[in-house]
Amino acid sequence: MSIILDHVNHIYEEDTAMAFPALVDVNLVIPDGQFIGLIGHTGSGKSTLVQHLNGLIKPTSGSVYYNGADIHEDGYNKKELRSKVGLVFQYPEHQLFEIDVFSDVCFGPKNLGLEKKDVELRAYAALKQVGIADEYFYQSPFDLSGGQKRRVAIAGVLAMKPEVLILDEPTAGLDPKGRDEILEQIAKLRKETGMTVILVSHSMEDVAKYVDRIIVMNKGKIMYDDVPKEVFRHYKELEEVGLAAPQITYIMQELRARGLRVDTDITSVEEAKKAILQAMGR
Repeated sequence: MSIILDHVNHIYEEDTAMAFPALVDVNLVIPDGQFIGLIGHTGSGKSTLVQHLNGLIKPTSGSVYYNGADIHEDGYNKKELRSKVGLVFQYPEHQLFEIDVFSDVCFGPKNLGLEKKDVELRAYAALKQVGIADEYFYQSPFDLSGGQKRRVAIAGVLAMKPEVLILDEPTAGLDPKGRDEILEQIAKLRKETGMTVILVSHSMEDVAKYVDRIIVMNKGKIMYDDVPKEVFRHYKELEEVGLAAPQITYIMQELRARGLRVDTDITSVEEAKKAILQAMGR
């Protein structure tokens, strides 16, 4: 098992009048190789949760284990942990700072103490993994488009060769084309490498097409944790906490209510097209 959270609680401003429970008794097992969607409205605890996964935040109570070891035990190597559990923050392009794209992606592996040749090989491979063409390598990262900056930031984490890649709202602020390109690139990357991917989002539409498992957070607690079709069956309960199922779920529900015998668990347009044609005898 890759990551285990055991009765994790986190309270901001503990022992003050401003105390706020961001995580409440969270128990979670994240096995190797899964593609997970972590969903929740703003303030649900999802960003706090992912910052526990590589030790950026320490639980108020409870334990976090990585490959069987408690990451907050004395002497635990958190620098190594953060090279294995890579976290790409929301709007990661704000963290770009080097003179050119290639130098920026080299920064992480260079700090691992690798030789120059190994650093550069890692940076090159990571930039190729996210689809950045060679012509952009020696441009200032600040001259790139929003989507390209996002890819460079992701490449900077990939160059560390993580076993787990956590992306906190990687499509925030992007137009629909940029959003689709980033998500397709992440899905392709996960398929090629087999790494664990945790995609944090508030949008069911973004994750429905890609993930194996959805974890829904609400008020610091895990509300649902299941395969997408099981989670989306609770679309009315999701609406009550400010979320929604993918639009296709509502369409299939409406078609079923009008007498068309279709599967309401469908989550993609292609599946819906096939099911509707079949139900209509075509």
